[in-house]
Amino acid sequence: MDIRNNTPVLAMPAMLLVVEVIAILLALPMQEAGVAAFEDPTSVANPFIFLGMLLVFTLIMLALIKLGGKKVILGLIALSILFTFYYVFWTLCTLFFGFSLTGGVAAFAVAVLATALLFLYPEWYVIDGLGLLIAGGVASIFGISLSVLPVILLLVMLAVYDAISVYKTGHMIALAEGIMDLKTPILFVIPKRRDYSFRTEGVEISKEKEERGAFIMGMGDLIMPSILVVSAQVFLPGAKVWLLSVPALGAMAGSIVGMVLLIHFVLSGRPQAGLPPLNGGAILGFLAGCVLSGSWGWLAIL
Repeated sequence: MDIRNNTPVLAMPAMLLVVEVIAILLALPMQEAGVAAFEDPTSVANPFIFLGMLLVFTLIMLALIKLGGKKVILGLIALSILFTFYYVFWTLCTLFFGFSLTGGVAAFAVAVLATALLFLYPEWYVIDGLGLLIAGGVASIFGISLSVLPVILLLVMLAVYDAISVYKTGHMIALAEGIMDLKTPILFVIPKRRDYSFRTEGVEISKEKEERGAFIMGMGDLIMPSILVVSAQVFLPGAKVWLLSVPALGAMAGSIVGMVLLIHFVLSGRPQAGLPPLNGGAILGFLAGCVLSGSWGWLAIL
């Protein structure tokens, strides 16, 4: 039995919104717990460090895929997921246990269980459910670690890189196909049918859109615009609507508009670079929020 045609389409912006909300909710506890990716959030060198690390990781993954290093790939991804879960759960545990051994042990135990569940039972709803927490946690960590100007610079660079890697070199598609073959839980899977099973069917990107059992969406597509949302909330806390700063609210609205535009392109059936419309929408929405609230203090660094 088919799911109604509009359900998978509506799920994508809904998932983006959930990630942004999770990231904002985690921001303050993570700040209080001292979780940070960069020591100086205002440094414009941070985006270049981030991009350099991403390029190195991508090259390593592509080389391992070509050489057949399946176990190494799975190990690297598992460790990355485990550490992300640990930081998220440790942050939450500090709210109940404070900075104690009990909280640390509890966080590690839950992180191990969550990581094991992802790899032992990689069904689409397990991947998506825990993936939302991973994406929200990563977005929160980098959002509190980068002030607005470095984030905007990072999003622009990543949008350009994503477009080149999908439309010019094609290596991002090769990376996605390799990851899909391994059924690694670092992509969001949006099924088109009620009886769809990622464990048994997977998703072949090379197939025509009518033949695929599900849409897939990279975690980065939800993480990157959410970083700007968190950064705007943390570093520009001026005028607020429902506890959200107006620039952050603008970035959220812009990212949703970008997602709608991306979906329009995705329905063509060809692989699409998600970050140009998503990051572009978030930046434009953020700027609109700054105009409405008069929050231009972040430009002082220039």
